[in-house]
Amino acid sequence: MKSKLLFSLLVTLLMYSASYASFPVKRTISTSTNTEVTTTVEVVEPMATPMASQDKWVGVALWFFLGWPFAAHRWYYKKPVGWNILFILTIGGLGIWAIVDLINILTDNF
Repeated sequence: MKSKLLFSLLVTLLMYSASYASFPVKRTISTSTNTEVTTTVEVVEPMATPMASQDKWVGVALWFFLGWPFAAHRWYYKKPVGWNILFILTIGGLGIWAIVDLINILTDNF
């Protein structure tokens, strides 16, 4: 019973905020002004020739011959270096990650 009363008193004291600044606080009134910003957008036309994309079958060949130990297909498709190193250290996620990569390469989602 005593702890409930003490807890209630503590909660009541914590809810009451009596903090004051020990220095004078100047009250300021802020005024807002509207400014107009004019921007000009220049439309850029697409490049005349598209970038050369990686060939799917080259990626499959790299996966088959060098994919398991060296992640060659991942380097070919310019995946992040950290993920490639992790692929090498885990031996392609014990094969599961490598099979998922193969499926993604074959379905053009890589």
